Amino acid sequence: MSKNIKVIIPAFNEEDAIAKVISEIPEIVSEVVVVNNNSTDNTAKVAEDAGATVLLEPKAGYGYACLKGMEYIANLDKVKRPDIIVFLDGDYSDYPSELTRIVAPIIENDVDFVVGARVKELMENGSMTLPQRFGNALATRLMKLFFNSTFTDLGPFRAIKYDKLLALQMKDKTYGWTVEMQLKVLKKKYTYVEIPVKYRNRIGVSKVSGTVKGAIFAGVKILTWIFKYSFKK
Repeated sequence: MSKNIKVIIPAFNEEDAIAKVISEIPEIVSEVVVVNNNSTDNTAKVAEDAGATVLLEPKAGYGYACLKGMEYIANLDKVKRPDIIVFLDGDYSDYPSELTRIVAPIIENDVDFVVGARVKELMENGSMTLPQRFGNALATRLMKLFFNSTFTDLGPFRAIKYDKLLALQMKDKTYGWTVEMQLKVLKKKYTYVEIPVKYRNRIGVSKVSGTVKGAIFAGVKILTWIFKYSFKK
């Protein structure tokens, strides 16, 4: 039986990239949901013209945007609700065509959760900043220490069974979204795998790693979630 797959893309000022992202998403996806996170450019119109369902989330924050997309899907008729949700960034740093590889472990092996892991040999030079690399290494090592995790990345390109996603009761509104998901996956003992993916320099400037403030805030949120779950019964 074929799976109903929907994609959620948070997007803030991605008018130059978003159409490229949407156009390269494989046809196995039933709906692409772009959440316009209060952009000041033409992101919404470009995404709509490219065939996406466009939602507005005026509160700034990656988590806010993801939660808005989930709210929209939860309100669909039951027959239209997906089996699998894929999260993907709107900056064209990931390769949307690799989505088939990301969802394959769920479809073929009944895995609950898949992370597209950015590995050095598949990345363009400069595609991950020093703060990003450091934050990933620290977070994944702490998860290994506290939870015996095998995660190596907090990559945004990820897929999860829809019912499993709902059970996580996601809450983070900003930069802690990805690590919150992975920590809750570990806590609930979901099955998971990483799939190595290619990664390139994004179009435009990163709103997180491209600024000192963003990098520091993201790092604090990630560590807060890890230590919160490390000492939580």
